Amino acid sequence: MTLTAQSTDLVEVGLGPVTIQDVVDVARRGHGVRLTDDALAEITRSRARIEDLAADPRPVYGVSTGFGALATRHIPQEMRTQLQRSLVRSHAAGSGPEVEREVVRALMLLRLSTLATGRTGVRPEVAQAYADLLTAGITPVVHEFGSLGCSGDLAPLAHVALAVTGEGPVRTADGRLLDAADALAEHGLSPVVLAEKEGLALINGTDGMLGQLALAVTDLDHLLKLADIAAAMSVEGLLGTDRVFAADLQALRPHPGQAAAAANMARLLADSPIVASHAGPEDTRVQDAYSLRCAPQVAGGARDTVEHARTVANRELASAVDNPVVTLDGRVESNGNFHGAPVAYVLDFLAIVAADVASISERRTDRFLDVARNHGLPPFLADDPGVDSGLMIAQYTQAAIVSELKRLAAPASVDSIPSSAMQEDHVSMGWSGARKLRRAVDGLTRVLAIEILTAARGIDLRAPLQPAPGTGAVVRAVREYVAGPGTDRFLAPEIEQAVTLAASGALVAAAEHEIGSLQ
Repeated sequence: MTLTAQSTDLVEVGLGPVTIQDVVDVARRGHGVRLTDDALAEITRSRARIEDLAADPRPVYGVSTGFGALATRHIPQEMRTQLQRSLVRSHAAGSGPEVEREVVRALMLLRLSTLATGRTGVRPEVAQAYADLLTAGITPVVHEFGSLGCSGDLAPLAHVALAVTGEGPVRTADGRLLDAADALAEHGLSPVVLAEKEGLALINGTDGMLGQLALAVTDLDHLLKLADIAAAMSVEGLLGTDRVFAADLQALRPHPGQAAAAANMARLLADSPIVASHAGPEDTRVQDAYSLRCAPQVAGGARDTVEHARTVANRELASAVDNPVVTLDGRVESNGNFHGAPVAYVLDFLAIVAADVASISERRTDRFLDVARNHGLPPFLADDPGVDSGLMIAQYTQAAIVSELKRLAAPASVDSIPSSAMQEDHVSMGWSGARKLRRAVDGLTRVLAIEILTAARGIDLRAPLQPAPGTGAVVRAVREYVAGPGTDRFLAPEIEQAVTLAASGALVAAAEHEIGSLQ
């Protein structure tokens, strides 16, 4: 068998958990995967137990019965292939827009990771089929709606399982839309015919919401560094003080995230001629506004929330989620581990974090544009106020996004809607939480980009005073793509360029190149 891989790099999937970085590598960087020998051996061992039970005349849930509210029916051996095929076909009932390729690849990797534990009872060739699809860059089409986040992300996982059997639409590595059978054939792969228990094992898991959690934690690690950069630039451009970021003041309230954020801001503002210009007794201001002075407390609380979410993600990555499950001593037991509540809660927490970090960012931007609060800068940072509107409407855009983020912060996990004839009478809505968190992360990126665009103009308008080495490096990185102060220009492309710089990591990299790694 010859596979056309999209990447020469491989992530090993074995008995132990994959990492958040593994998820990122496979989902975003196109890495393929390789099942380890010990995983294949354990898969083979547990499959033997399933085959023993399949021959037993007594009904065993998931092996020789129907599913959900239909679990009372015993299915004869000659109908069990049809049972598994029917399960996957009927559950592949998603609707709406296509889900992003990186999300589907993350979901596939995490389902494979559970299969590799040997706790699901599938045959080795089923697990290998998932590895082959990932390595070949074949991505099943999954739709936005269909998961309630309980009994696993059923519909999204079923669309993937359908592709493994050679049915349904898929995207190739170059984005072409093909029938699964044709895409498999292009890569020398054969469809899988599912046997007892296997269809159920492929759709019972929190993999969709967990994959999106892993990606969001990765994104927020970056965006919180960017938030510290944005805050430091605003403090500098608005003639604020860096004294409030002193380590001994932060130690009076020993939250680790707060200490890290304050340390970042202090380093970014170190040796700033702008800050030094108003640090003497002639400066009569007693305190900066909360959006400046309390930036470490907000960004720090956000960091600590992300750390909690990372802990939950790592626990879930170490889990083998299926129902029923093959225990280490060979029992096949029903359980409730597929319920998405632990993951759903932290997805909601992170949406709250994104909204609040964006909210304080928007308040700093607004201060730059108001002559009553910007300490000598022109109204709206305009070149000729009245003729020019400057960055007035950029703040409107930012405010609109922040309002949307507040709506997205309403938790999904407090909702539940019964399904499967009341057998599944409480659900987590974790998939919904994950989907809105993705939109929240995008919105936060845009809000921070607009603050940085605004702060860079404010800093430029302080000339001949110069910014600190750290913040100055970020201003220079922005100026490589976006011109400095001047008459009004078509603003939307400049905002999009700033968003691209923010999302790509270029702005954080510019600061870190100058002053070293941020926390």
